[in-house]
Order: sequence, then C-alpha cells, then structure tokens
Amino acid sequence: MWFVQETNLKSAFMNTRSTAPFVALIICGILGSTLRGTAQSPLPHKPFWHLSGKHGIRWTLSTETRLPHTDNIEMSGQKVSAIIRYEVDKNKELHVTRTVVFPQLRAFLKATDPDWMSYRAYLRKAYEDRDVLPAITIANKKLTLGPLDSVIINGKLNFYHHSRQGMRVERTLLPSMTDRFLSEKWTIVNTTDSVKTLRIGRMQVRQDEWGADGRYEVTAFADTSGDVRLNPRQAVVFGLYFTARLNDENARFDFREADKQRDAFLQTMQSHFAVESEDSLLNTLFYFSKIRVAESIFVSKMGLVHSPGGGRYYTGVWANDQAEYSGPFFPYLGYEVGIEAAMNTYRMFLRNLPPPGKKTWASFEMQGDLPCCSKDRGDAAMIAYGASHFLLASGNRQYADTLWPLLDWALRYCEQKKNAAGVIESDADELEGRFESGKANLSTSSLYYGALLQTASVAKAMGKPHRTYLAQANALAAAIEGYFGADIAGLPTYRYYENNTTLRSWICLPLVMGITNRREGTLDALFTKLWTENGVKIEAAAGAPEVFWDRGTLYAFRGAFKAGAANRALEKLQAYSATRLLGFHVPYAVEAWPEGDMAHLSSESALYARIFTEGILGLEPDGFSSFKITPRLPDFWKKYAIRNIKAYGSSFDITLRRANGGYRIQITATGRPPQTFLVKEGKMLRVTLKP
Repeated sequence: MWFVQETNLKSAFMNTRSTAPFVALIICGILGSTLRGTAQSPLPHKPFWHLSGKHGIRWTLSTETRLPHTDNIEMSGQKVSAIIRYEVDKNKELHVTRTVVFPQLRAFLKATDPDWMSYRAYLRKAYEDRDVLPAITIANKKLTLGPLDSVIINGKLNFYHHSRQGMRVERTLLPSMTDRFLSEKWTIVNTTDSVKTLRIGRMQVRQDEWGADGRYEVTAFADTSGDVRLNPRQAVVFGLYFTARLNDENARFDFREADKQRDAFLQTMQSHFAVESEDSLLNTLFYFSKIRVAESIFVSKMGLVHSPGGGRYYTGVWANDQAEYSGPFFPYLGYEVGIEAAMNTYRMFLRNLPPPGKKTWASFEMQGDLPCCSKDRGDAAMIAYGASHFLLASGNRQYADTLWPLLDWALRYCEQKKNAAGVIESDADELEGRFESGKANLSTSSLYYGALLQTASVAKAMGKPHRTYLAQANALAAAIEGYFGADIAGLPTYRYYENNTTLRSWICLPLVMGITNRREGTLDALFTKLWTENGVKIEAAAGAPEVFWDRGTLYAFRGAFKAGAANRALEKLQAYSATRLLGFHVPYAVEAWPEGDMAHLSSESALYARIFTEGILGLEPDGFSSFKITPRLPDFWKKYAIRNIKAYGSSFDITLRRANGGYRIQITATGRPPQTFLVKEGKMLRVTLKP
C-alpha cells in the first residue's frame, strides 16, 4: 500500500530517525560466513560518526575517504531480530544484507549437524539488495540508487541517497515491535521541477519449508506495484517486508504501524531513566544502551524473556546475561515489558531448582526447552547477586515472597562450595574455560560477597533474620584478601586463582563490591597494564593474544568510579565510549573479540548503563523503598542528574550540584516535596522514598 505525500526536501533528508545494532554470528562453532565483516579491525580509527542532536549519530559521506567500509547492526522486536550488514564501496554505493532471525521458529537440523546446533536452530534467512529490491523504472530506464549521502542511527537505521535521475531515495529499516517482520520504508522524492512517472515492479520472494513447529512460509515482498505520478517535490512511500508465517497464521504487515510502535518505544527510552551529565557523548551512548537492552525481549513459552541476541542467543535466559546483568537494570528504566521479562528469568531458575547440593543449569534456551550446560560457572552467585538487587530496586514485596526460595537456595549452595580457605569454588567462571580459572576464582567469590550484602537488605526488608548474611560477608571479605590478595606484575592487586601469575580483567570485581584495600594496585593493573584501545583485555601475559570482552571493561569502569577514582575512570570511559558510539563498529558495547566478531549482545548495554548509577552515583540498594548513594563526580563536573528513575516503588529524579567541598543533592519523587541534602565528598547518603 503505497501513498504519495508532499515533502520538504531538506526536512525529509535530515530529520529522519534511525538506530540499530549489528551482531555477528557465530561462536561455539557456527562460522560467521553469513555475517562476516563486522569490523575490519579490532583497533579503533578516527571517528566515522558524529553526534546528531540528543538522540542520534550521523555518518556523513561527503567528506569520507576511508572506503570501502562495512559495519553491522541488530534491531529486535518480540518476534523478530534483524542483523543488518551495510557496506559502502569506494564509489559510495550502498550494499545491504539483512539476516532476519525468527526466534520462535525452530529449523530442522541436518543429519551432519553437531549436537550443539540444536541450541542455535532458529529459522533465519539472509536477503541481499540484489535479490529483493523492486525494479523501478522512470522514462523507460531503470532507476538506480544514487551514491550514499549519509546514514543516521537513532532508534532506526536510515540511509539517505543522493538524487539520481531526478529521484532521491531514503530507506528506513526497523523491526516490528510485536509482529514477525522487518520492514524497510522507502521514500522516493521527485527533486525535479517537472512531473515524473515511476513504474514500480512487483517484488515477492517466497520459500516454504517444514520446521520443528510446522510449515513455515518465509517471504520478502513489496507492498506496492504499478505506476505512480509524482509532481515536483512529491514523494511516494512504500514498504518492503521480510517475514515468516507459521501454518497459515494470520498476519498483518504495515510499516506505518510498525513505525508508530517503534516511535512510542523510543519515546519511552528517551523519557525514562535519563542521564544528564556534562558529556553529551556519554549521555547519547547511555540512551542507545537503553534501546539495545529493552528491544531484545522475545515472546517464548516462558513468557516474555530478555535474551542477548547476536544471531546466537534468543528466547532463552542465562545466569550471567539476564539474572546478573540485565535483570537489575529494568526496575530503574521502569519498562514494564523488561520487568516482566526479568521476573520470568528468575522464575525459570526457581522452577528448576536442583536437588540439594547439585548445581543449577547455567541457561534455559530455545524457549526453555533446552537447559545447558555441564560446568558450574559460579551461576548460583550470579543469580543471587542479580536477583537480590532486582528485588530491592523493584520495590515489590510480592516479588520478594516469590523469589526468596531462589535466593535462599543460591546462598546455601555457595556456602556448600566454600573451601578450607573460606572462598567459593566453581568449575569455571562465565568465560567457561576459555581462560584458566582454577578451582576457586575471584569472580565467583566476589559475586557471592555482593549477593550476601544485598540479600541481607532483602531479608531485613521482609522482616527475616539478616545478620548471619552480614557475618558471612565479613568472613568472605577476609578470605578474599587472604586467598586472592597478591602482588602480580609488581602491583599489589589480586591473583585470579591459586598459582595465577598474570593480571586478569576480573580483578575489578572487589572494587565493584566495595572492597577497596587493594584499590591503587588494581586500578593501575586495569587502566595501565591491561588497558588497550578497546578497553581492558582479558589477560596481560607475554605472547598472549589481545582478547577483550567488554563486560570486563564495563565492570572495571563501575568499580573505578565506586572506588573514588572518578577522574581516572572518566578519561578511559570517554575514550571507550567514543570508539563504541562513533568509531568503526557502532553504536553499542560489544561482547568480545576475536570470538563472536564483536557482536552487540544486549546485556553488555545494561552493564554500560549501570556505570552511571552504581558507579558514578555509588548507588547501592538498601530496601524496597530506600537506597544509599556515595557520589563520585569527576573534578570538573559541576552537576549531574538522572531523571525519571522508576525504582524503589517510586518515580524520582536525583540531581547533584557541587557545593562547599561536597554536593547539594536533591531527590524529587512524584507526589512528594523535594528532599535536599548536603553531603561531603566521599560520604554516603541514605535515601528513603516512602515514609
């Protein structure tokens, strides 16, 4: 269904929304042939992009000489995820490949596929421009797209082409937020002073196949064909659709409705949980991070669930990505879909509690049908650390009543895994054996320590005994110092496991949990010995490959701010953020390199957002309607605010201004008078939002 509209050339060209993320396929053995080419190099370049208003970034091609250039980006809705690979060649011609994933539809495996492929058997199809663009003619000549003028990402992915043959084309890609399709909105503007007639050919590519759920009708089509007459400055607008139907299910395809849904979603992301720092780049990447986390939520047999994405991980929940990383984020955002998804994560682990003394599954994948895996990665500590924070931030006593058995089990399990030195043993950490972690690693013990403190607050808020948890935490802090405290590479920091002699990225975790007795040596290790142009690398060892996982870097930033090293942390955070938002692979935090080809997994974006609360504000949950903050602003920031926080049973703003060697802090909660406090630098403030 095409329609013709009057359009202002400048506004149509410049004021279109856009966003996206890439995600390259394939870790665990799936080779990334379909999505290969995410980033030509793991090293950052001079920025390709620049900020475009408060909520976008722009790549301007008029002065671009570093061509060809290729990048990838992923966009998701509840029933579809699309990984868009776009290449601009040396002539500034655009080439787009859309890999469309249908997370709920499970494909049949081939007899030669390895067993683990069953965990990645999502129906997916790849569409290149040459296969799906409709044939358009003008004056009996094929209309060819002009060279690319610019690209904007700000919630949708928009391509702007220069005029050719008197026609300028704009293309906007976005997923439906609720239905099973990716849409591509085309706007063709007559830039001449005369009437022009376009002939738009019919486009439909259809493939029927049988899968585990029945018959799949996989289709790409355009919703218009025929002749259209355009007056000067008029535009024709139509849609391309990439979709799949199961067993002739009813389906509706309307790019205009999808556009409205996406706009409503983006408006929520803009208005809720909004950071106002003195650095517009950080503010923008914070906003983009909210988009990436909140869009990656999928319908499943478990209900709505948050999943990492990346071409690999959909309709499943993981102890690290969902229980630990993203679950505690959603109450602050106040996104009800996300809060429901977080609860469904914790409920899934609760429904599958193992027998006493046995480990939990690390994940429940493929709509919960396939649990995984054999190693204990410290998953109980991950779950307890994330779930306890979520319960406090949600301010929901009923949630706490429901999930208390999960917390109780997780802490009891960790206690059972305590060794003679008083630290917690696990088979691995979340890197699952990619790097040595010994019998007891610093990550598992640190997460358990944080979980004990937070669970004590949950128990106290519920009227349950809580002092035992505090005593256990104090004993564990001493054990962490005794077992892991060491001089490594000449620095007083931590060994990651017994007999470890190299610096490792997860030594940041004690700082995250408020353990600061080895603060200086740990900061030197993170931001000097382990630092690279892409953040903190996993290990500093002679001859070792430079492998980085952003999650370690993002935890390091949080820990450094919380430990009072705001100036040092900000310098590195700005460099990192500029690379991720404006560099060679944008616009989100990534998973890892070289493994995963720097996929934009969604939970990493939750970790980025949490730097601004738990790091810069030093926020710690304290009750269902209370929290503690110990602000740590960089010296040259005079003010800082987070607006419309939706946590602890309230909607509230936190604003800070420097005053008298400390901060004037105002807490403004909806329906209540503002509360104003004067707090000295480095001192803690306890805030209660309800009487």
